[in-house]
Amino acid sequence: MTQTQSEYEPSAIEHARRSFRIQRKRKSTLVAIASTLLFSLVVAIGLVSTPGWERVTESFFNIEVGIEAFPRILEGIWLNLRVLFFTTISVVVFGLLLALLRTLRNPVFFPLRLFAHGYVDFFRGLPLIIVLYIVGFGIPGLRLEWLGRIPVEVLGTVALTLTYSAYVSEVFRAGIESIHPSQRLAARSLGLSYGKSMRLVVLPQAIRRVAPPLMNDFVALQKDVGLISVLGAIDAVRGAQIEVATYANFTPYVLAGILFVLLAIPTVRFTDRISAKLAQREQSGSAL
Repeated sequence: MTQTQSEYEPSAIEHARRSFRIQRKRKSTLVAIASTLLFSLVVAIGLVSTPGWERVTESFFNIEVGIEAFPRILEGIWLNLRVLFFTTISVVVFGLLLALLRTLRNPVFFPLRLFAHGYVDFFRGLPLIIVLYIVGFGIPGLRLEWLGRIPVEVLGTVALTLTYSAYVSEVFRAGIESIHPSQRLAARSLGLSYGKSMRLVVLPQAIRRVAPPLMNDFVALQKDVGLISVLGAIDAVRGAQIEVATYANFTPYVLAGILFVLLAIPTVRFTDRISAKLAQREQSGSAL
């Protein structure tokens, strides 16, 4: 027996509930907007009324200096983007390899597990800027003729990869170990080898689970790419430093910072979206 359309119509009580929710949402939005505007107004008045505001404005927010310095800083940000691209690929590959080495249980692989464990402990504890100095000045200092002259951006990519692979490997390892052993045992019982069960069963689930922390590491990498300037690379940070010395004004630093923020915002929003989607799926009881 078919049901009529009227049977699907919400009741008067449900209509009242929906109307109440809409009104409460509108009220919350208006209160949030009003409080934000009020807070911004108070902060703005407080800053403008300080005795040195005009001097700070001239030193950090000079529009003319910003326009003159923009081309050099923009050219430098492209260098940062190239380093970020190759570093991200290298970190994902090397970090996943380290995580797989640490999950091997056969005693014959103990030297590999020991190497991976020592590597992660060492580079997680060593400051990135020291790694940059060691790689950026140590490798050229070896004077290996067969290597030739290594570009600074390549050395910076190597240093960033060494450090961030240690962090990313721990994220991957946590994701792999979060998968219940029955998943792996079921795959092996179906005749899959260790490699195939890891590649087809365990890793797809693990990567979905660790996607938010991986994206957070990527956001941190976007900022730390600017540290390659300590090796002499003319990136956005070093370009801003040159312009600061040219104009005796700090506006180029602010401009470079804004470009890095604009670079990070899409990734941050994408990370939030992934986190919210995974949380929603878990709350609804669906499988990851």
